[in-house]
Amino acid sequence: MLQKTWFRLALTLLLFIGGALTAVVVSAHKERPVGAEGAEADAMARAVMEAADVAAWRRTGAVRWDYAGRQRHLWDRRRHLAQVFWSDIEVIVDLNSLKGRAWREGQEVTGAEAEALIDKAHGHWINDAFWLNPLDKLMDPSASRGVVVGEDGQKRLLVSYSGGGRTPGDAYLWRVGQEGLPDQWQMWVSILPVGGVEATWERWQTLSTGARVSTLHQTPILNLELTDVAGAADLATLLAGAEDPFCRLPGVCADAP
Repeated sequence: MLQKTWFRLALTLLLFIGGALTAVVVSAHKERPVGAEGAEADAMARAVMEAADVAAWRRTGAVRWDYAGRQRHLWDRRRHLAQVFWSDIEVIVDLNSLKGRAWREGQEVTGAEAEALIDKAHGHWINDAFWLNPLDKLMDPSASRGVVVGEDGQKRLLVSYSGGGRTPGDAYLWRVGQEGLPDQWQMWVSILPVGGVEATWERWQTLSTGARVSTLHQTPILNLELTDVAGAADLATLLAGAEDPFCRLPGVCADAP
């Protein structure tokens, strides 16, 4: 009898907690706004891109960074190749063909396990590269832009994506701060249960190429910090004499076995 009573109390408590969490989620949700598309929105997007020197970003042939202590990336932007580390896993992948190789604790894995790891690495790269620099995507063919006037009267840039990545339909509302650089966005993305979650864009860093990237994003839940961020005109310059890891992919390096 006592056991049944404790079970009912535990069940009641779980239902109460679940209901409270649901109420918090619902109250935190913000409806996605509708932006006024047209020349003004496009001009806002171009101004932001100029402030972040997207032209310099496009001349950045290679970049590396650590995403929140979870994944480490080396991205050869000229050859469209990526190296991704997490836990005891290393993956190198051709971002065009999505073919690659994978290692666990230094031992190469093959078959279905390798395919799964390559797919996971590609997913990490899509997410983490977008947090590194999404400003290059503001004028993409899959993007639509609109001006939204906030409650404070400040104009914001709403960017919605109909394609690209793995979650088409996502939207971001950018707030522009000092120097014309964004200092915050709100997100309406499929991976989050609520809409309008805010994240800061701060601690801007200028790469050796002149491109500017934000390395700290504070959210109500957690902070995303990008560390060991560096870029160069090409991979050889970034590696500074270290071995090219992508030569392990067939056909990438002429002198590779």
